[in-house]
Amino acid sequence: MKLLLASGSPYRRELLARLRIPFDCASPDIDETPSADESPQDYVTRLAHEKARALTAQYPQHWIIGSDQTCVLNNQICGKPGNHDNAVAQLQRANGQRVSFYTGLCLLNSASGEYYSLTEPFHVHFRNLSHAEIEHYVALEQPYDCAGSFKVEGLGINLFEKLEGRDGNSLIGLPLIGLIDLMRKAGLNPLELAQ
Repeated sequence: MKLLLASGSPYRRELLARLRIPFDCASPDIDETPSADESPQDYVTRLAHEKARALTAQYPQHWIIGSDQTCVLNNQICGKPGNHDNAVAQLQRANGQRVSFYTGLCLLNSASGEYYSLTEPFHVHFRNLSHAEIEHYVALEQPYDCAGSFKVEGLGINLFEKLEGRDGNSLIGLPLIGLIDLMRKAGLNPLELAQ
């Protein structure tokens, strides 16, 4: 069986390529609206599973990887900012705060329906930044498609004083340590599959 990444994200694609396992990519089309009273953890786990499940008919002989991430500040989900003003406002709210990220991950066998899933937490502590620093950062990086309004793989590392979690790749949207755990549970050995 082949591996399929259920995502159009170039960031997730780049991360998965590090494992040196051949894979295909496809973007699922699902409704990402949170359900009423759904916790952030339940929300991302559900979306990861729905993303994987949405591609089973098109890819009937694959292990499908679904992943979804959300950013939580003061018990509120923060989505992707979409534009400059929203990114600046989101970073102003995060300024000097501890922000939590939850990444839902699902590995689904499209032939059998068998699946494995987890939710990976990661926390960042933002520095106290001036408005000018935030404006300059957003103008340079334009993190409009990133939950939390930063790119940790770029200049975003400047925004933090501390990181807490098992796998820093979680901040980019695909926790590789968790994925390797799920693959091993499914009987797939990433080291044996690497090329």
